[in-house]
Amino acid sequence: MEVKMKGEPHQTSGNIPEKGHQAPDFEAITLNDRVVHIEDYEGEVVLISVFPDIGTSTCSRQTEEFNNWASKLDDVRILSISTNTKDEQQQWCVGKEIKMDMLRDANRSFGKAYGVFIEDMDKLARSVFVVDRKGQIVYREIVEEMSGEPNYENAVAAARQALANI
Repeated sequence: MEVKMKGEPHQTSGNIPEKGHQAPDFEAITLNDRVVHIEDYEGEVVLISVFPDIGTSTCSRQTEEFNNWASKLDDVRILSISTNTKDEQQQWCVGKEIKMDMLRDANRSFGKAYGVFIEDMDKLARSVFVVDRKGQIVYREIVEEMSGEPNYENAVAAARQALANI
């Protein structure tokens, strides 16, 4: 898929999973250096916030916005994932009460499995996925212009809907 960074086109690698399909497995690392996979969240509604670089203002806003939602969305696990290093993510977290899981895609497993890895930038395309309790993708948004923000309201509505569908 083609995404743009300030108007310049970049290609993502892999196939982006469709709504209704099973969420692909991935390997990512928490700030506590624990390796996690999608099956670790089995039985939960999961909102996955994907961003290119925590050091930029748009990515910081996106991460802050979903962190704020984390305290309002009972029973929804929010994962924020990027290719940033542990130190970069920890620096962003300083002085903040983090209520979501900060994950780093160290080996690009998530980016490749979800079709959002941009090899020429070594970054992930800005996107949001919601996975229901059965492990199916019920919402996906790939932000075409990476300097733009995702539709927070639609993502949260999809997570709430997934909670309602038991």
